[in-house]
Amino acid sequence: MNAKIREPDSFFRAVTELVFLREEPAEADVIFIPGSSHAEPVRLAAALWRRGCAPRLLPSGRFAAGAERFRLPEWETECAWMCELLAAEGVPAAALMREEQARCTWDNARLSREVCDAAGLEVRRALLCCRPFHARRAKLYYQWAFPEAEIRCVPCREEGVNAEDWHRTEAGRRRVLGELRRLGDQINVQLEELIAHGRA
Repeated sequence: MNAKIREPDSFFRAVTELVFLREEPAEADVIFIPGSSHAEPVRLAAALWRRGCAPRLLPSGRFAAGAERFRLPEWETECAWMCELLAAEGVPAAALMREEQARCTWDNARLSREVCDAAGLEVRRALLCCRPFHARRAKLYYQWAFPEAEIRCVPCREEGVNAEDWHRTEAGRRRVLGELRRLGDQINVQLEELIAHGRA
């Protein structure tokens, strides 16, 4: 007799709980924005800044690992594009910090730490604005880079890749299950690096 196959909802719930994360914003020292070519996280970060959640914003990114340039050819780096969008959203240059070498999320986190340390910015609490399916991995990396700080992940909403709707389309499933794969493949590499340096 064939065993009864479990309802697919149980699988979707398990993946959703692992990949997605949403926390409430609060007053912070800085708003982090990991590299992307999507405007939603940047606009969310600007909105949080306008609400007075943090005095500084730190967009981070050169372009994706394996690429030869940023996918939007008018800008040299993800950071340059994000800074221009932030300026269009009313954020003054004085509120912006910049990191323009990162090629992956782990780089976004650890190089942002270097920028903050060089600027003498003590981060006790930070907000992290990213795409919704990127939240768990991004928070994990930034929390590793800032172990003494409270990192609150405040992802944007994005059509078709939110916790409640990602499984309804092939594109959403492909995106989220790809993130699930990266949670294993990439984090293993970073964990080995942390172990080698006595940080895990």
